[in-house]
Amino acid sequence: MRTLVLNAGYEPLAVVTFRRALLLVLTGKASVLAEEGEPVVGPREVLGRPSVILLHRYIKVPYREAANVTRRGVLRRDGHSCGYCGRHASTVDHIQPRSSGGQDTWENLVACCLTCNNAKGNKTLRQLGWTLRTVPTRPHGPQWYITELERPAPAWTDFLRSGAA
Repeated sequence: MRTLVLNAGYEPLAVVTFRRALLLVLTGKASVLAEEGEPVVGPREVLGRPSVILLHRYIKVPYREAANVTRRGVLRRDGHSCGYCGRHASTVDHIQPRSSGGQDTWENLVACCLTCNNAKGNKTLRQLGWTLRTVPTRPHGPQWYITELERPAPAWTDFLRSGAA
């Protein structure tokens, strides 16, 4: 079981095993914000299995370069919604085709449904007369550096929304 670790400012810091989270709580370095699953039974006490913990001291995160471009990341950034028609997206499309010099960058990739991806093919938006529903941008924030957040646990949603604000 995975546990979301929030920095003292409530932003996502890491995802650790529940054993590591329990150790942080028992040593007084963190407090439990949400529990989930079967409790942990020890020789002297029964403890809840932490799902989200909050560190008591703020951990300064070193400067990081922008998050790497991945297919999963583009789909996550766009909410699995097609950038052209708004339907459910399962593929990624280059706005400026690679054959025309388009790069694999956050600004040139958009989530796309199969229908639109096949219709667009190797053409530009100008050739088709299409427009984008939203302008793709480079994502920012600590939640983009933690790869485990691509598939968050249901108990984490409220904490991830508050940390992203």
